[in-house]
Amino acid sequence: MKEVEILIIGGGPAGMCAAISAAEAGANVMLVERDRSLGGQLVKQTHMFFGSEKQYASNRGIDITNILLDKLKNFDNIIVKLDTTVLGIYEDGIVTLEENDKYLKIKPKSIVVSTGASEKTLAFPNNDLPGIYGAGAVQTLMNVYGIKPGNKVLMVGSGNIGLIVSYQLMQAGIKVVGIVEASPNIGGYLVHASKVRRLGIPIYTQHTIKEAFGDDYLVGATICKLDNDWNQIPGTEIEIDIDVMCIAIGLSPLSELLWQAGCQMKFLNELGGFVPLRNENLKTTVDGIYVAGDIGGIEEASSAMVEGYLAGISTSFALGYFSKNMENKRLDYMQQLNSLRSGPTGAKIRKGLSHLLINVETTALK
Repeated sequence: MKEVEILIIGGGPAGMCAAISAAEAGANVMLVERDRSLGGQLVKQTHMFFGSEKQYASNRGIDITNILLDKLKNFDNIIVKLDTTVLGIYEDGIVTLEENDKYLKIKPKSIVVSTGASEKTLAFPNNDLPGIYGAGAVQTLMNVYGIKPGNKVLMVGSGNIGLIVSYQLMQAGIKVVGIVEASPNIGGYLVHASKVRRLGIPIYTQHTIKEAFGDDYLVGATICKLDNDWNQIPGTEIEIDIDVMCIAIGLSPLSELLWQAGCQMKFLNELGGFVPLRNENLKTTVDGIYVAGDIGGIEEASSAMVEGYLAGISTSFALGYFSKNMENKRLDYMQQLNSLRSGPTGAKIRKGLSHLLINVETTALK
């Protein structure tokens, strides 16, 4: 059994930033990622980020990955384990891993869980036909492997992911025949919606997928309008010829490890599903377990990175690492998060978080 000071589970933007922050504080860190490379969703994001310079604004996700990788290489006190899956967190504090078909036991003093989220699915007849993908899969095919998923795509969901991927598909020379949105309003930022509308992509608000059709693979779909009670309206059907349907209706936090560890959880629709109660320093109800990123609520990658930095510095302080600028950094991270969550676009996140921050420690790192 190997002992480590801080175990970080998940090597996406939140996990990478948590490792950097904790290592800067002087802690010894093990960063575990189940994929063969670090970066998580960043490695498939070719669009430029918003936010401020501190969140690498005006950089593309794929470039931010390299920025963070270069930072990680500067630390001798970070061990990175790739292609390694965390199997469980147990009552005695032992964490089990599977690495290269080997079963390992780790005894960390503190844990940051940053496992991210999984894509939600949509139920309709024939939703298992080949050619029906999640938005993340389409991004991976195009932006990581350079493979066209098809020629005529129907996007389902008008959140930021649906809008951005639609634009990326058109940039790749793939026809997006429409975007279907069940809500009466577009879910993503106006800047993204304006870009796809300028390309002539119709957005069908208050519509849903009635069915997909095809024998061995997808050849088309029927959409229809919804009433104010979310019921399908007969006679409003539209048939569309497509060979790809891309589902982008949201994400759900990957919180299984937190359930097993005994963290107190709460279902909040505003944050994507079951999320852990925690204080403002991202410490959960189980001593020594912190969270960062989408596992604590679905937001943009910019927020995930800032939460990673905050979780890294918080857990390092709890282990006895201290520098005179630590508290200033913590306050700066809190201010960055407040800024990212400000305005009308952040209202849903703020509402969800208001139900989570119980017994908040507001004075200093604890």
